[in-house]
Amino acid sequence: MDSKLEALSQKIEAIYVSVEKTRNYLKWALIATVVAFVLPLIIALFAVPTFLSQYTTSINSLIQ
Repeated sequence: MDSKLEALSQKIEAIYVSVEKTRNYLKWALIATVVAFVLPLIIALFAVPTFLSQYTTSINSLIQ
């Protein structure tokens, strides 16, 4: 009976290690997604209005 308990304990420990590795992988995948997708969107929120302002100023100077 004691050997079965020890075997189960080892299997549970192996599952725990595997779950922790998976959790860590998913955490870094989320961070990479934020950096690769959300951060450029935030930057675009500031860059696009500036670009449009300069573009319309250039167009207006050509028209006049």
